[in-house]
Amino acid sequence: MKRSLVKRCVFWLGGLFPLLISCEMAWLQEDPDTSPEVVFDHLWTDLRDRYAFFDHKGIDWEELYGTFRPKISPEMGGEDLFDVLGEMLYELRDGHVNLTSGFNRSRNWDWYQQFPSNYNENVVVLSYLGKDHHRNGPLYQQFLGDVLFITYRSFAQDITEADLDGVMVRAANARGIILDIRSNGGGNLGNAYRLAACFTDSRIKFAEQRWKNGPGAQDFTPWSPMEVTPRKGPKYSGNVLVLTNRRSYSASTFFAQMMRSLPNVHLIGDQTGGGGGTPAFGELPNGWIYRFSATQTIDLEGKQLEDGVSVDREVRLRRTDENMGKDTIIEEALRILRETTQ
Repeated sequence: MKRSLVKRCVFWLGGLFPLLISCEMAWLQEDPDTSPEVVFDHLWTDLRDRYAFFDHKGIDWEELYGTFRPKISPEMGGEDLFDVLGEMLYELRDGHVNLTSGFNRSRNWDWYQQFPSNYNENVVVLSYLGKDHHRNGPLYQQFLGDVLFITYRSFAQDITEADLDGVMVRAANARGIILDIRSNGGGNLGNAYRLAACFTDSRIKFAEQRWKNGPGAQDFTPWSPMEVTPRKGPKYSGNVLVLTNRRSYSASTFFAQMMRSLPNVHLIGDQTGGGGGTPAFGELPNGWIYRFSATQTIDLEGKQLEDGVSVDREVRLRRTDENMGKDTIIEEALRILRETTQ
């Protein structure tokens, strides 16, 4: 019996030994090459294959390789390498393009920095929401007479079905709704779908989308429809005005396009900042993380959402009104709703 046990143990260990060796070989694999040249080429090549807007923006990625690759040298430090990569990515003119290291994050905010803000949060809070405003999750509301004013600060703040039930019950007898998403920088697109679903009784196509899937300028998947489906709970079928500005970006741009596709909704203020490409991510050999736009989205007229969604009525925030504690865009929305629903 003892000999049999010994044989079984030897057999088991013999079978385990190759596994241990293979694991050791896996553990001893060489680290990836993190030289500046390899890191640069990895980033440039992946964006060549998967970034969606070279053709639309008239960007020659090969030319940029010739501009920035000579700036890379074997002896350069991490911060210098980061600066070169960040400068190259800046040329994409895209708020969804970032490079993140342990010491910095590249970005391009030209989509809003060159334009007036058309928003003053203090005025909105003090003069329109007030101390007694109602809250259903991130949806803050106040009745302005018989118009329900709703502000939503970020699509990164999740909306539950219970939140929407509460808002829709309050909105049932409202003359109209003002929905303020100015300076909402985006977040979770699912929240945009959930909120838009409160304002339609039928499935509505609002856009089409395709993914970049190869190195060629026209290497894309076929276009796929994007649709809003009505929610099962309470909905609102009255007039809705959505307020936007240049800082309404990404998921806010998608939401603005969803809403402007509905017959009972109009947009006023300033066009959104864009951000019509779905972000994708990658990791460089040295561990830095990068993000870029991997899709194109077009509206029902074939216009790129990357360029922003236009409004039905352009209204600018007047400094004189602002100094008096008034928001020009909200006041215009109130006037429109009260005149069109008399």
